[in-house]
Amino acid sequence: MSSSPGRTIGIVIGAIAILGVGAYAPAMLLGPLPDVEIVAAAPPSAAAPAALALPDDGASAIARVGEDPASLAVAGDPDPLPIGAAAKLVTVLVTNDALPLPAGGAGAELTIGPQDYTEYLQAEKEGTRTLPVSPGDRWTQRDVLRAVLLASSNNHADTLARWAFGNVDAYVERANGWLEEHGFATLRVADATGLSGDNVGTAEEVARLAALALADPSIAAIARGEQLQGQRNVPTVVDHAGDDGMSAIVRGFTDEAGLVFVGHAPLGAAEGAGDFVVAFVRMPDYETLDPAIAALVASVPAAAAPVPVITEGTSYGEAVAPWGDRSGLVATGARDADAWGAEPGAPELEIEPFSTAPAGRTVGEVRVPVAGDTVSAAVELASAIGDPGPVWRLLNPGAIVGAFIDGQQR
Repeated sequence: MSSSPGRTIGIVIGAIAILGVGAYAPAMLLGPLPDVEIVAAAPPSAAAPAALALPDDGASAIARVGEDPASLAVAGDPDPLPIGAAAKLVTVLVTNDALPLPAGGAGAELTIGPQDYTEYLQAEKEGTRTLPVSPGDRWTQRDVLRAVLLASSNNHADTLARWAFGNVDAYVERANGWLEEHGFATLRVADATGLSGDNVGTAEEVARLAALALADPSIAAIARGEQLQGQRNVPTVVDHAGDDGMSAIVRGFTDEAGLVFVGHAPLGAAEGAGDFVVAFVRMPDYETLDPAIAALVASVPAAAAPVPVITEGTSYGEAVAPWGDRSGLVATGARDADAWGAEPGAPELEIEPFSTAPAGRTVGEVRVPVAGDTVSAAVELASAIGDPGPVWRLLNPGAIVGAFIDGQQR
């Protein structure tokens, strides 16, 4: 008995349907599930850290000592200003970068020539800071650096620049290139001494510059007054505010820059806390500067207290599954930071992709930026994200197929 065409078509369609159902159900029931969506929570409220005290007068800034110095606070005029004697920090850093002083050593010998002597006489006549030299004198590299830093000697700053680069103009060109390479957007120099009003920068840049200088072991040893046998007697004329707990590394006055002071002090009593540097630019007088230094030093203990950044048990977000399961993403530990007055930034969640997981499983971490650093803690699921079951799977083929395709592309 022959089959009609209609019956044949029906058998084929029925067979395809049966096969389709037979393949569809296992594929949906056994296929991968889509990842949960991560929804960040509003940052938890936190007590504001104690502030580091800075004056409204002039311009000032604080930075933490290090090769990548972090700015901790700024106050006053934010614009580039004449920086006066702080330009000598550039002279010391750039020459030491070109011709490094060996750690713990005296370095090369420099011979005082006729130009060095003539410029010493001229600087002395003009009443700027100098140290006596005579033609033929031999100074070690370390003693010249000590004269520039500790005695703020203008004639030695020029001698150092000429020794390293041939002449002051060549030094200025190299120094400004060095400043650009190190990310100083507005800090620029016009001489090696700081006497020109065209030596300009922000107080924040001066603080960063000083932090870089003190991160260099050979420069830091000079600033701390470490002695070497046979070194010259170089007076420390920049010394100031020692009774307030501050060690000066720059102090000077010019008509354009006003009173400029750069000093350093410990960040706190905690082991490994390190030092901070403060830069005061265009201060009107010592009656304004000295109380500002005292107030800053007095504010350090409270500002150095650990700042709570991550709180154990706090939910920093939520994992939401397409089938409705939800779970808080809870920090498993507390983290503090010695931020010294810096406000913690917004928390960021870094979660490994997942579809299902039991309560208590660690699924990633929360990271919070603070004071140029980042603190982090693991996060776990507060409740389980379970399998949605067969009904949801069979009714959501697009989600299953999409998860399969995503899995192939990872």
